[in-house]
Amino acid sequence: MTLLFRLSAHLPLWFLHLLGTALGWLVYLSSPTYRQRFNENTARAGVSASEANRAISEAGKLVTELPWIWLRPASQKLPKIRWEGADLLESALASGKGLIFMTPHVGCFEAVPQIQAVQFSPRYGDLTVMYRPSKAAWFDALLREVRSIPGLARAPTTTGGVRQIVKALRQGKAVGMLPDQVPPEGMGVWAPFFGQPAYTMTLALRLARQTGATMLVALGERLPWGRGYVVHVEALDLPLDQSDGVAAAALNAAMEQLILKRPSMYLWSYARYKQPRKEALTESS
Repeated sequence: MTLLFRLSAHLPLWFLHLLGTALGWLVYLSSPTYRQRFNENTARAGVSASEANRAISEAGKLVTELPWIWLRPASQKLPKIRWEGADLLESALASGKGLIFMTPHVGCFEAVPQIQAVQFSPRYGDLTVMYRPSKAAWFDALLREVRSIPGLARAPTTTGGVRQIVKALRQGKAVGMLPDQVPPEGMGVWAPFFGQPAYTMTLALRLARQTGATMLVALGERLPWGRGYVVHVEALDLPLDQSDGVAAAALNAAMEQLILKRPSMYLWSYARYKQPRKEALTESS
């Protein structure tokens, strides 16, 4: 599998996206569980049939583009990726107070840390992302490799990892998190998301309160026909002076607005309303 993955990185991006379209529909049509969750989530959010159909294809592209995003040389990727709102990122990092990058499951969210590591980490220090091992040994080894490129730092999902993130923020560096990912039990609160309670992370909220770091949203919009990506950076203003419940509800509302701007780009198959896994941060690092 590892060899096949590495060989795929040499294919043109447009061809990988073509394969992704086929993969997206294959999974949708062959998996009743996947199809039911996808349909329920799009219906709950009021997504039109045409946008939902596009989202089926986009979900497949998310998988097939990974070799290109992770393994292609930066010199080949940079011409196909541009930033909108990079001035917000520059300003936050230049302030020296740290930056919490919130990257939802919209478009190619894996492009954001890879490109930031190349373009901004040399000036402002490593981007730190939390890392949870994959159950597949070959994929876990690959994850460790791509999360360890120059400009990126891995923080394990342990108390030691949280301390590493706090340290990075206090040094004025950036950390990356997925705001719409279901956190472990004890690390979130239940807050509405498209009208239904979803277990929502509170770690980023607490880190922002503790360190005074700026919170921004970054999402990687996938352009058609393999033309590349646009990384959009937007401000995220949350009521951090209020309770975790109020702030988490505001976070989800902000994510809803972002998602509905590009509903075909969102990963609607994600089990956003599942019960959190019964595990807490361990003490090891």
